Amino acid sequence: MTSNDEIFFFDSYAIFEIIRGNPAYERYISMKIILTKLNLFEIFYNILKEYGQEKATIYLNKYWDFSVDFDKDIIEAAASFRFLNKNKRLSMADSIGYVIAMKYGIKFLTGDKEFENIPNVEFIK
Repeated sequence: MTSNDEIFFFDSYAIFEIIRGNPAYERYISMKIILTKLNLFEIFYNILKEYGQEKATIYLNKYWDFSVDFDKDIIEAAASFRFLNKNKRLSMADSIGYVIAMKYGIKFLTGDKEFENIPNVEFIK
């Protein structure tokens, strides 16, 4: 059984840093992860821009099985979280991801400055 300390919600930022080889994210490579299909869209799009179709497809396939769906309760909670933090300019995908992390009792892994000092966030630059 895996403890919740070994599972993280990886936002798109975290995946990009791993792909770019940021040494600060090295310890997270072996962790169990979850993300959403919204994150996969962001990841695919940005890798497509930077590296091309072939590499984008490789990473889409690599992370596909780690994606989780969400229901209307998550949408409601995420929209409320985003509204309460509207001064931080959080994205829709990140707000949903953060609420999913809370639901599963796991940390939200990111380096997005908007999430610095928010509870339940593993903030890594």
